Amino acid sequence: MSGGRSGVRGLLARWRGRDIELKSPEELEAMRAAGALVATTLVAVTKLARPGVSTGELDELAEQVIREAGAVPSFLGYHGYPASICASVNEQIVHGIPAATQVLADGDLVSVDCGAILDGWHGDAAVTILVGSVSDADRALSAACEAALYAGIAAVQPGGRLSDISHAVQVASETAGKRDGVSYGIVAEYGGHGIGTSMHMDPFLPNFGDPGQGPRLVPGMALAVEPMLTAGDPETRELEDGWTVVTADSSRAVHWEHTVAITDNGPRILTVLPD
Repeated sequence: MSGGRSGVRGLLARWRGRDIELKSPEELEAMRAAGALVATTLVAVTKLARPGVSTGELDELAEQVIREAGAVPSFLGYHGYPASICASVNEQIVHGIPAATQVLADGDLVSVDCGAILDGWHGDAAVTILVGSVSDADRALSAACEAALYAGIAAVQPGGRLSDISHAVQVASETAGKRDGVSYGIVAEYGGHGIGTSMHMDPFLPNFGDPGQGPRLVPGMALAVEPMLTAGDPETRELEDGWTVVTADSSRAVHWEHTVAITDNGPRILTVLPD
């Protein structure tokens, strides 16, 4: 689940990382178990997502997979959020609430964000699912965002700075846009975050910016890296449900995310399937 801005002072405090949680190697292994469960859940949801299936059904499956593993959905009840996943369809960017009445159609994009708590540790990841036969433009948009995610992950290096990640995401997004002939919008109001014993922790991680700024990256930190791109203007608005964030111009949007640990050997993605 994306971290959002909460005023300039709050953003600066989170950016400076005044209370960054460092984990031992054993604690990162525990986070790896939570992350692997999130990955397993997203694989199951991706297999189910097809035309005629509702986002409510995706949510039910995700909760079942998480609870059967002895874990708890991170999102359910979080500040009153009513579901176990976020399912954001087409112009919805993040925090879309699943519903039995929202039935997927051929050509839809649905970004599924999932979190789980296992033995007190959080995992958080998101994928964008192409439903049925999607347009070339939508396929390229999702590929650009996924590439930006992995560019950001490659910048999760010990001794670096937080904004090195932000800059890598921005450059990859802009490079993909030039290649595709589209000015992809980088969503500014929402971004990545620290994660560990809580889902949202210091520091806030923007998806754009100059390199060499912010807290230094040290082994034991864990971050949720999560770019969000739009096919048009990146301006957003929140729906009356108080959660769902959509593009102001109704353009399509996508979201990709992994939980990543900083180690002496570089980045380690925690939200992948078990070996």
